[in-house]
Amino acid sequence: MHRKDGQTTDDVYENYDVIKVNIEKKITDSTQGRSSEFTESDCVMIRSSRAAAVCLVLLCVLLLTAVIVLCVMFTQERLQLISKNKNLTSERDQLIFKNENLTNRRDQLKNELLILDGWTYYKSRFYYMPNEMKNWTESRRYCTEREADLIIINNREEQDFVNKMFGGTTAYIGLTDSDVENTWKWVDDTNMTSGFWGSGEPNGGRAENCAVIVDQDQRWPTLFGWHDVLCNRDFKWICEKNISQLILP
Repeated sequence: MHRKDGQTTDDVYENYDVIKVNIEKKITDSTQGRSSEFTESDCVMIRSSRAAAVCLVLLCVLLLTAVIVLCVMFTQERLQLISKNKNLTSERDQLIFKNENLTNRRDQLKNELLILDGWTYYKSRFYYMPNEMKNWTESRRYCTEREADLIIINNREEQDFVNKMFGGTTAYIGLTDSDVENTWKWVDDTNMTSGFWGSGEPNGGRAENCAVIVDQDQRWPTLFGWHDVLCNRDFKWICEKNISQLILP
């Protein structure tokens, strides 16, 4: 068959086949190009996703580490607070116990002070001179039965106090050299370091082993200070009780 433009039908089909092949080739090339571009994009996305996943894991690890550290710190502080609270509780109980003991001691002291009617208080000590006469041994027994002892004179101030409160008489004090001659000791077994002996005293030798304090005694108006005497002679005496003896059990 012939067309007006001079082309035959066979020529038309042949041209159509060529055009079809060219079109299919272009489509294939285009598709392959897009596939290559798509593949590279996917790789970039995969790498980005992996990096994000790694960052997320690291972040989780850091957060977990921080949580663990905070938990440990909190636990330690809690244990310290518990320990401090126990210590405070123990100290509180001790203070309560001490307060109860002090209250009991105070009540005991009040009772003791009521019993000590007639005793004279001076600088944490109580003094008493009964209005009777005994030898040195019996005088001391009288004092110890009342949780006291014969007086120990430690200094000039106490000596003046005794003269003022119990002057005008002669009274036994807690001083003797019965164990070793001329080694005068107090009843608490301490050595006498300084004394207030009268003129020429002590002068009794082996016989006079006990001491008395003399002050304005009408029987011996010229005698003052300490004198050694026979321990079996009867004199008044002075008892002394330290205030700690009233408080301590």
